[in-house]
Parts: sequence; structure tokens; C-alpha cells
Amino acid sequence: MDGSQIDWPNHTAAWREWRTAMSGTRMHHGWILAGKSGLGKHDFAMAAARELVSEDGIPQPTGNHPDIIVLTYGAKNDKEARAQAEGKKFELARSIRVDQIRAMQKRLNTRPTLGSRRVVIVDPADDMEVSASNALLKSLEEPPKGTFFLLVTHRPARLLPTIRSRCRLLRFPILTSGQLEMMLETSGAVGGGSSAQAAIRAAEGSYGAALRFAEQDLAPIGELISAILKQGDPNLTARANLAQLIGPRADRARLQAVMELAQSIVADFARTTQNPSQRAALVDVHAELVTLAAQATSYNFDTGLLTLEIGTLLMRSATASDHAHG
Repeated sequence: MDGSQIDWPNHTAAWREWRTAMSGTRMHHGWILAGKSGLGKHDFAMAAARELVSEDGIPQPTGNHPDIIVLTYGAKNDKEARAQAEGKKFELARSIRVDQIRAMQKRLNTRPTLGSRRVVIVDPADDMEVSASNALLKSLEEPPKGTFFLLVTHRPARLLPTIRSRCRLLRFPILTSGQLEMMLETSGAVGGGSSAQAAIRAAEGSYGAALRFAEQDLAPIGELISAILKQGDPNLTARANLAQLIGPRADRARLQAVMELAQSIVADFARTTQNPSQRAALVDVHAELVTLAAQATSYNFDTGLLTLEIGTLLMRSATASDHAHG
């Protein structure tokens, strides 16, 4: 997904606030770009940073900019770092580490390369190690002249309160179903039909999620998850079908999309059910799916066992519904 080619209809208010601040007498040095994943916050950060560092009479590069520093997940360890340096596939770390923040801070001891301003983008800032957050806080407390920080976050509550208090907040709203449909059609990455509609329904306003769902063709899986929530699966047939649809060798991206889809459908059922017992069970199931998704990215789960666990969790709400009616 090339963000530079995307027209984000949910960025209008953020651009208005950003440009109003830029035209003022004093631009705030720290900004939090907040909203769920898949709303184009990184694209906004990159474009906004370019606007901020550009100065009249100073030619600006079209590629990487020397005065825009982007901190995100690095290589997992020294072995993966060597693979990265050699241009090979490498595994990412699960967090932004303190050594990355300290390396950035060393660069801040020098003047910007082209003009008088420099921007540091941390994405996602809510995945910084605690020590990294504390180190970044020192720069936010005493920012070098001409240095601005853009913290991209999907879960702003996970940031240190002291970091939040030193930054101005920009919120990014979710996209409407109509906007998602238009963006998916414009992307050309997926066709229309039931797959796209299922993706839109499950994405809950996130273009990134909708694109992943549509590309993975998860409509049949979504229908089966809904069926398990409604009817249960006493004979394990539905769970076996679920495992077959997901695939015995599903990669991490597909498993993540399935987990997000299951969470979205469960949340939708919880909002619409009139059965108090089922609603309570669905809330619990959603929380356990979130925990399972986090564990699945950290551990090498067997795909079949993971699928069975998802199905078993979904069954729980159907069982609650049966008991309430029985």
C-alpha cells in the first residue's frame, strides 16, 4: 500500500489544524497523531514533516529527507540486523528500543542538514520500551531548537502521561463505509462483490484493515465465524471448516487478519445482541481474542491449534445464548 498515492478523506480536519498551527507565531514542538491503525497517520506524518522542513530558496529532495528521522521497528537482533544490511529478509523487533532513541538524540546534537528545522517521527510510539519512552521524554522536555516530534499512536493511553502532557493531540476519525468502498475501488488491489463488502463490514472504519481483509479473501471465513456465534458448533464441524479455510500453512499476515476479523465480528455481535448473557460472554470472548492475538505474534503457535482455540472461544458466546433461552 503506497500511502503517497492515497487520498485520505479523513485527514481534512487534521490538515486544517496542522496548517493553522504552522501559520502561527509559535509552532508546538510535540504532536501526537492518534487514531486506530489503518487511518493513514504515517502518511500524514511524512507529508506534514516535509511541509515543516521545507523553506523558501532551499531545494528539497524527492526521496529520503536528511532532516526527517523516522523511528520504527528495527531488526530483532544482531543476526537479523546483518541480514537487513545484506538486503535479505529479516525479522523485526516487537518494540522500539532505547538504543534507537539514543542514536536519534545524538543526531540532534548537530544542526539540520538543509534548513533550520528537523522532524522526528516515532511510529508507533505506543510500542516504545519503557526505557525508550523515558529517554524520549527528556528530548520532549528540552527540545533542541528547530526540532519537532510527531508521535504516531494507535493507543494513546499507552503513552506516558508526561509525554502526552507535552504534546498537542491530533485525532484521526475512522472512515465511513462509503469512503472505504471508494478507496478499495480506487486502489485496484481488490475487486468488488461479497469479499469487499465483508472487508468493509469487518474493518470498522480502518482502510488498512479493509485492504488486508479484502486481499486475503476472508468473506467465507467471516460468514463461518458469524455462523458459529449464532449456532454454535457442537460437532466440531464448523471449527474443522474454519481450519480448512484459514489453511494449514497460513502465514503471519493471514493469521493476523483472521484474528482482527474475529474481533470485529464479535464486537459487532456484542453491540447488536439483545441477550444480556450473550453480550457479557461476547465481551469476555473479545478480550480473550485480543490476548490471543498478542500472544500469537510473540510465539510460534501451530496454525491448527490456534484455529481450534479461536473456534472454541467463539463457541462460548453461542453457549451463553443457549443457556439464556433454555
